[in-house]
Amino acid sequence: MTYPQWPGQLSDGLAAMNLSLSESQQQQLLAFLALLNKWNKAYNLTAVREERVMVSRQLLDSLSILPWITTNHLLDVGAGGGLPGIPLAIVFPEKRFTLLDSNGKKTRFLNQCVLELGLSNVDVIHGRAEDCQPDQPFTQISSRAFTALENLVTWCGQLLASEGEFLAMKGQYPDDEVAALPAGWQVESSHSLKVPGADGERHLLIVTRAE
Repeated sequence: MTYPQWPGQLSDGLAAMNLSLSESQQQQLLAFLALLNKWNKAYNLTAVREERVMVSRQLLDSLSILPWITTNHLLDVGAGGGLPGIPLAIVFPEKRFTLLDSNGKKTRFLNQCVLELGLSNVDVIHGRAEDCQPDQPFTQISSRAFTALENLVTWCGQLLASEGEFLAMKGQYPDDEVAALPAGWQVESSHSLKVPGADGERHLLIVTRAE
């Protein structure tokens, strides 16, 4: 089930963000969005229900952090409906993405996306961050609408390499969350994100271990 305006919204949004994607990548993104829309009705994967805003609030929002993805293997915690992990994996087929979520319904959806979209660069883990034991720590961990910064570093700190960074996607700048960061952690930088068609503020906070 696709909304007829989605292809135009996507191509216009990508142009506004100066992103050049192949036709097949754009088709994959739209196929993912159709899956998300279909499964959301039964699985409650995302709070966004209006089809007319889904391209902006889900695809373009996820892609807004592209300039800061520097790792070859990204962990997306609290991956939920696959945002930003699945759109990023479509855009970066040469990189690996591990999507972690403790909700079985959501990981079933993510596995279905991997299967239907042919995403050979995506691994899905059903489990809690505290219980995850990767072969080696990650240099970048993304988080979107998952939890407060304090919880993020507490629950997932052991998954992050010593020189690694959390890419925490937020709406308004979360002053209270920044103030509540435990000792040993810092907001290294903050970036205002421009998402075509989206209302309200969007920020990316780069959180690292303090020197």
